[in-house]
Amino acid sequence: MESYDIIIIGAGPAGLTAGIYAGRQGTKTLILDKGIAGGAGLEVPSMENYPGYELIAGMSLIAKTKKQTEKNAEIRELEGVETIEKVNNGFEVKTSKNSYFGKSIIISTGTKHRLLKVPGEEEYKGRGVCYCATCDGLLYKDKNVLMIGGGNSAVQEAIFLNNLGCNVTLVHRRDKLRAENYLQNKLKEKKIPVIWNSTVKEIKGTQMVESVVLSDDEGNTQEIKTQGIFIAIGDFPLSQVAKDLGVKVDDYNQVITDKTQRTSMENVYAAGDVTGGVKQWIVSCGEGAVAATYAFQDLENIKTD
Repeated sequence: MESYDIIIIGAGPAGLTAGIYAGRQGTKTLILDKGIAGGAGLEVPSMENYPGYELIAGMSLIAKTKKQTEKNAEIRELEGVETIEKVNNGFEVKTSKNSYFGKSIIISTGTKHRLLKVPGEEEYKGRGVCYCATCDGLLYKDKNVLMIGGGNSAVQEAIFLNNLGCNVTLVHRRDKLRAENYLQNKLKEKKIPVIWNSTVKEIKGTQMVESVVLSDDEGNTQEIKTQGIFIAIGDFPLSQVAKDLGVKVDDYNQVITDKTQRTSMENVYAAGDVTGGVKQWIVSCGEGAVAATYAFQDLENIKTD
């Protein structure tokens, strides 16, 4: 079984940053991810609030970060972690391909998209139902699409779809958006229409999505013809591997950490969206850096005990 000082679970912004910091401190570090490096970061169409870049796409920033991380840590993509077990002096991490020993674990598994859970959503996934404007937006150029949600992600992606040439309408369940003001202002500048106080009740079609049934807060319904529906209504933490290990989570299944990113279990740390808090790219990076720093310090303290 190959042995590492630090094993990082998840290669999103938090995990990649943790890899940079861990490796630069001289530790042998492994990063494992069930997909490809980047996680939800790959879906961010553009950012204007990441220091050093006036405007950068998520894919571009991930590519730069991954390249830097590979100089300091080993990244193994498409190798999902199935279990983590506490053993003497560390942890055994079993993946879909192998088993590894790690003295410390950093959990940065991120989140997963929330579903609408309405008739037609599952049936039309990939046939008009989408969760990533960056991934699928070009397929809907010059077509009518709905963007569901009212937070930063939904508004960012609505603007992105508009820029691609999609005829996009935003649908929000309340009468006020949760997105940051600068995004709301851009939405108005682009003259993207908003349907307020409405939720999706059903997605209809034959081979592909053809219409969506909306219901307002007074119970009135309307059926809108559309060729695509993009869903951005939040996410939930991918914390099951932490829970199975015995790490404490809160009522929302978010991994509980202190200011040093330590969890309830010794030598286990967590960083990024899986911990809740302010879900911003730079926050995830900061937490990854903190987790790796204290993981290294704790390993050093073990050596001197």
